[in-house]
Amino acid sequence: MWTRPLLAMLCVVSMTNPASAQKHYDQGASDTEIRLGQTMPYSGPLSAFATLGRAEVAYYQMINDQGGVNGRKIVMLSVDDGFSPPKTVEQTRKLVEEDGILAIVGSLGTATNGAVQKYLNLKKIPQIFLASGATKWADPAHFPWTMTFTWTYQAEARVYASYVLKHIPDAKIAVLYQNDDFGKDFLKGFHQRFGDKASTLIVKEATYEVSDATVDSQIIELASSGANVFFNIATPKFAAQAIRKAYDIGWHPTQFIDNPAASVGTVMKPAGVEKAKGVLSTGFVKDPTDPQFQNDADFKAWLTWMKQYFPEGSLEDPQNAVGYAQAQTMVQVLKQCGDDLTQENIMRQATSLHHFHPAMLIDGVDLSTSQDNYEPMRKLRMVRFDGERFTYFGEIIDAGSD
Repeated sequence: MWTRPLLAMLCVVSMTNPASAQKHYDQGASDTEIRLGQTMPYSGPLSAFATLGRAEVAYYQMINDQGGVNGRKIVMLSVDDGFSPPKTVEQTRKLVEEDGILAIVGSLGTATNGAVQKYLNLKKIPQIFLASGATKWADPAHFPWTMTFTWTYQAEARVYASYVLKHIPDAKIAVLYQNDDFGKDFLKGFHQRFGDKASTLIVKEATYEVSDATVDSQIIELASSGANVFFNIATPKFAAQAIRKAYDIGWHPTQFIDNPAASVGTVMKPAGVEKAKGVLSTGFVKDPTDPQFQNDADFKAWLTWMKQYFPEGSLEDPQNAVGYAQAQTMVQVLKQCGDDLTQENIMRQATSLHHFHPAMLIDGVDLSTSQDNYEPMRKLRMVRFDGERFTYFGEIIDAGSD
């Protein structure tokens, strides 16, 4: 009598096991590969940032040499958009409609990513771990397929504003910012934190376009305001120009630069290290120029990887550590996906990170996401350029709550 129930149970098992083991693929995924895409400014005014894309491609190559993710090789199609939104649209459509990528990962730029955000969300193509801290990437209610990698620019701006309120009681602030969503996000963050005091604390604001040759005239205008604090919210080329010009005309305010510009190789050295001494910023990766990390296990592994997989990359540029961490995070998401490599599951796993700590992030900074939290990184630390390198000081700051 026991044989009939047993046979029935075996039938159920035989029917359910194949279903549970079934592989699910959307375009860009197969038994052998996972195709990802991104746009980078390999040419144009922000080409200094292109090392980020090269670092990510190099990291995926290492993963492929180790057997890939769940037996699948990662194909990263990293293409040039020249930091031109129309070109970004053209390249992104090609990646999606012709190259058949599974997801857009790590693309750089606020204006450029903004140009394709609606398109990718309508297509339900993940647009994740972007190299931009625009606040609009953290808006799951309206753009559930788009997510940044770090904190938002508004959060970073509030940290600088809080520092001024705490440490510079007689502050008169001048602000230089890029005339797009990148710069305007920072400006909004400053005004948020200063509140009613903003109109008296901020004595002068000036903008520049990425197509400008220099920002010399803007720096002369800002210096004439008598400001003793300078928020230098610019991308590398212009951040370096601003630091150099301010020093050359004898203007020596307490100066802050945004995290994307906090690079010895692409900003401090072109500006002149003596001219840049004392500049403040924020950080979240182990700066390759900081001696405190020279015996760190993560740093040693990164250095070995750089020499083998990205030997042409600068060992002084923290963007190469950022790209290393970004690619690790995407690999973690792919591991979590298992054999369900659909666009829906990519987003499900990207929004299910729990205190994930990519190598080369500083201690105390990790990544957590949820269906309501599209801002993976909330912690950072202040850094100061000492004439040779950026060094961390102070405690870990919660940028999400400041």
